[in-house]
Amino acid sequence: MQSNKLRLAIRATAAAAVLGVAGQAGAVSFTAGDYDMAVYGYARFNASYDIDENVSTSTRSFNYNAINVGAAEDNEATGYFGADAVQSRIGVKATSPEGVMVNIEGDFRPGTLRLRHAYGSYNGVLAGQTWSNFTSFVGNTSTLDFDSLPGAAGFQSRTPQIRYTTGPLSISAEDPRNSIANAGGATKNGMPALTARLEDSAGGLSYSAAVLAHQVGYDTGTADDASLGFATFVAAKMALTDMITIQGSLSYTDGANSYLYRSGADSAYVDTNGDVETISGFGGTVGTGINLGGGRSINIGYGMTEVDLDDAVAAGALTGADTQTVSALMANYKWTPVKNVMMGVEAKFGTRETQNGDDGDASSLAFAAQYNF
Repeated sequence: MQSNKLRLAIRATAAAAVLGVAGQAGAVSFTAGDYDMAVYGYARFNASYDIDENVSTSTRSFNYNAINVGAAEDNEATGYFGADAVQSRIGVKATSPEGVMVNIEGDFRPGTLRLRHAYGSYNGVLAGQTWSNFTSFVGNTSTLDFDSLPGAAGFQSRTPQIRYTTGPLSISAEDPRNSIANAGGATKNGMPALTARLEDSAGGLSYSAAVLAHQVGYDTGTADDASLGFATFVAAKMALTDMITIQGSLSYTDGANSYLYRSGADSAYVDTNGDVETISGFGGTVGTGINLGGGRSINIGYGMTEVDLDDAVAAGALTGADTQTVSALMANYKWTPVKNVMMGVEAKFGTRETQNGDDGDASSLAFAAQYNF
């Protein structure tokens, strides 16, 4: 009997969606027994044309490590095209009569099914894998590039964690990201990453600030050491008018560069005495969004990160060829020709500089078409 009710509910919801009157925007909603259910996702096509270097990776996102620097930049070929649909995703949410919510979601990057979210939450307590608490999207500028701008606030990805939220404050203990140069692959996670974040809004202003602390250490069996690493960010978005917003973020890390978004840098290094020495870095973004009406918008954003590698190079843990600075400028035009469909074009310009001063840049064009349900 329950199976028949479920089939009828799914058919009714599907019919409502076809008629454009689905009860929950961006999802197919129905009731299964006493559970409120939602199935959501999208199919997405991404294409890129790299003008002067082959710098696009899966989802046609910008790959800063692929930017040639120094003499290699003078020998580069031109014109690379690529396309894929691996950003496409599907997710399921279920809420029990007692208020327990479970969410499981996956996508197909880089070509096979990948788990994005798998968590449950009840009464402010969340456990499982979802966005790191050391993340905020408040200051992000909308980009077609799936990985967006370097220097965005926090980790900008998902990680296993347990979190408690009360009002605008949330705290968590998370799976740490430990990256140490010259440690011989013997990195050690001795404690979880501990985070606290405050996120709220007032009038036309939305804001967020967070801190993170974790341990960066190694243990080869004959030698070991550890240091404390920390990171912090602030992010904000201001609506200047009904059409125009400005937004941005600032980040600082010391011994936690895995949380300096898209820097690609190690958090620390092992010196000649076997001691763990931390590496500091900073980053930031700034951008604007312009709503043109009729489902059309223009978004322009700039982001960068820089890490201090001088001591690590002097100690022989890294070389002068390691990346010290990356930056990107992205501008796009998006439009919605019909409900639940988005199309857009984007121009991207990225730079990379190594510790020894070699630098290079690359440009790319992108197109995207996304169909939501």
